[in-house]
Amino acid sequence: MPTDSLRKDSVSTEQKLLRNIEKYNAPKKIKHFNPTEAGLYSAVLPGFGQYYNRKYWKIPIVWGVIGTGVGIAVWNQKQYRRYRNAFIAELNHQTHEFSGISGVDAEVLGNIQDRAKRQRDYAIAITAGIYILNIVDAIVDAHLYAQRHDSDLAIAPVVINNQWEANGAKAGLSLNFRF
Repeated sequence: MPTDSLRKDSVSTEQKLLRNIEKYNAPKKIKHFNPTEAGLYSAVLPGFGQYYNRKYWKIPIVWGVIGTGVGIAVWNQKQYRRYRNAFIAELNHQTHEFSGISGVDAEVLGNIQDRAKRQRDYAIAITAGIYILNIVDAIVDAHLYAQRHDSDLAIAPVVINNQWEANGAKAGLSLNFRF
């Protein structure tokens, strides 16, 4: 029984072509990120929630800001200890690293010590706030990822015509949602 090889090839080519057309015209699948996971990852290691959300450019910013805050807090803690030790030595009439400098007495050392402690506390509070902001950013970014990549939701600039005003046309934004 003779077979027609040309006929079989054309049918399989048509089927492949139809499958490719259906695949390319199918609606895109929108990836969904879990906000709870993103927040947990970001709480465990700052910047890891941004990695989970594929916002890689935010990671160095998070690390840099939190690292700077920790560095400032550590530096101010060292300054606090330094002036605290000198203050205690001055009160006990002992020599310290600032002995012999005119105008440096217990009051001056106490004020400098208090300022270093206050700046350390501010640095810790600001760093904690940024740490919490890092977690909130990861959660919000994961929650809104699907809406940002939805092709049915669009914001576009438009010209608004107003027939009751002298100017007539104004610039504006249009929010379009397709069902």
